[in-house]
Amino acid sequence: MPGLYTRVCSSLVFPLQERLKGHATVAVRRELEQTQWWPAERLASLQLAKLRKLLSRVSVEVPYYRELLPRAGVTPAQLSTLRDLAKLPFLTKDVIRANADRLRSDRAPSLRPYNTGGSTGEPLVFFIGPERVSHDVAAKWRATRWWDVDIGDPEIVVWGSPIELNAQDRLRAIRDRLLRTQLLSAFEMSPAKLDGFIAAIRAMRPKMLFGYPSALAHIARHARGKGVRMDDLGIRVAFVTAERLYDDQKELIAATFGCRVANGYGGRDAGFVAHECPEGGMHITAEDVIVEIVDRDGRPVLAGEAGEIVVTHLATADFPFIRYRTGDVAALDDRRCPCGRGLPLLKDIQGRTTDFVVAKDGTVMHGLALIYVLRETAGIDSFKIVQESLDQTRVLLVPGAGYGEPARRRIEDGLKARLGEGVKVVLEEVPRIEAERSGKFRYVVSEVAAHSLR
Repeated sequence: MPGLYTRVCSSLVFPLQERLKGHATVAVRRELEQTQWWPAERLASLQLAKLRKLLSRVSVEVPYYRELLPRAGVTPAQLSTLRDLAKLPFLTKDVIRANADRLRSDRAPSLRPYNTGGSTGEPLVFFIGPERVSHDVAAKWRATRWWDVDIGDPEIVVWGSPIELNAQDRLRAIRDRLLRTQLLSAFEMSPAKLDGFIAAIRAMRPKMLFGYPSALAHIARHARGKGVRMDDLGIRVAFVTAERLYDDQKELIAATFGCRVANGYGGRDAGFVAHECPEGGMHITAEDVIVEIVDRDGRPVLAGEAGEIVVTHLATADFPFIRYRTGDVAALDDRRCPCGRGLPLLKDIQGRTTDFVVAKDGTVMHGLALIYVLRETAGIDSFKIVQESLDQTRVLLVPGAGYGEPARRRIEDGLKARLGEGVKVVLEEVPRIEAERSGKFRYVVSEVAAHSLR
């Protein structure tokens, strides 16, 4: 049972904020808490009805789709099944960059610019309106409540997005204090900063943590190294998102903070796509999102087979994301979650296509194949693997106690065994591994895989 202050925040303070912003978040969340229990067939019918409505709107309001739908032979009212969505071409980042103005609705209210990516290439700039924000916030709110925590419970957020960090004006600071949320910057995680983070977490005694898995694992590792207990604070759950969650990170976060770890998948572009429930099911927000899994040629794969995630967000008529290729890899799960929700399931979220590597002979493998070589080598505090070409892979590493020539040989031999004997492995010792511009940390970045998997 939530405390009185939490109930006031979740039922009065936060709804008032959303109303002042012109968001329908509260009403949407109430609907989602009903529809999550619907059977799969009823949810699919809801998706089809929303898809028809979305396509009807964009066929009139959005210049890009006003031309595309007739050319593709798609009449929204005549859609008979969700499979008809495949008649439309994919929306890619390049298409958005080339058609940003033509993808905006003629009737859209003021839209807010967002961007994502840019760590290994050109950032993607797009726009989001109040409807989309309302639905994404409502979906996240619903998933939060699955874990018996709510808005108003003390929360520590470890994040690195410039939007969040640049918005810390006086009004935002007051709101965060009212909602008992404290933001810690993932942009700078020096030992001194980490000491401050640990002190802040212990002082607040949050009910929940939220952040990048790499950032929370980094804090956990630092606390352990300092001999500071963090499992006596009453933390119930750590929500992680925006990166692949590795098993060792999950174990470290759970053991250090004495809580469950709930994985989430989504992004500013694709929306709030899926979140883990306490029974372990990675539930897709089916009321707002249609997920397709396709192979490198864009053909659908069977349930259980891994492929690229393609998202159609049903609340994005102002700036549509229809059959949007995310560049992320996962599989659909055809089982039913023990929790009883009818929402479909995502599984084996393996990360971005650039988290894969390509051997000299063209074999595609997940970056874990290289990660394990580094993790099993003594004397390495942290590392990052960058596949620069089929012929060269660079390893940035922070050496620790016991690092020396035997470790170097082990790394070189291990990576060549997987990538090919002719591949040049460059080991570069650095004082620290810098985060991406977003604040995230990535173990593997391949300049080759992004092209090979398309």
